[in-house]
Amino acid sequence: MIGIGEILIFGGVLVLVFGATQIPKVAKSLGEGLKEFKKSVKEAREMDEEDNPETKKTEEKK
Repeated sequence: MIGIGEILIFGGVLVLVFGATQIPKVAKSLGEGLKEFKKSVKEAREMDEEDNPETKKTEEKK
């Protein structure tokens, strides 16, 4: 588990590496990338379910 000390150290390193003005830009681009990744995974699952209806049945049993 990550503690408060590790989070503070990580934040300090981020400020040193990117600078205080760049952190919001980096966070925004990371968020957009994660959003795009989730969208792609969702679309791939939907396409897989369309191509192979058995996949959906086995996932529902789990």
